[in-house]
Amino acid sequence: MGNPMKIRAASKDGVTEVKVLVSHEMETGQRKDSAGAIVPAWFITELTAKHGDKVVLTSEFGPSVSKNPYLAFKFKGGVKGEKVTVSWKDNKGDSRTDEAAIN
Repeated sequence: MGNPMKIRAASKDGVTEVKVLVSHEMETGQRKDSAGAIVPAWFITELTAKHGDKVVLTSEFGPSVSKNPYLAFKFKGGVKGEKVTVSWKDNKGDSRTDEAAIN
């Protein structure tokens, strides 16, 4: 399991804006280390965000996404105190889920 994501969610006028900073190395599999050996590919393949039980965002990532990706999105609904949950899976089978309350 990776390091915790930093998630901020705020609702205004019936629209919730979510900002997520994902902590992940995101290796492409094309870089070489100092000894000249190829660093194996290691990247997020899918990310999902939910508001309660409702999926509000699904995305597919790949090796071209930068290290520690930042993601921002909006959805209709959500009130202060409700939870937003963000989950990801990577190509090595690792996963992480974190949540934040809407402000």
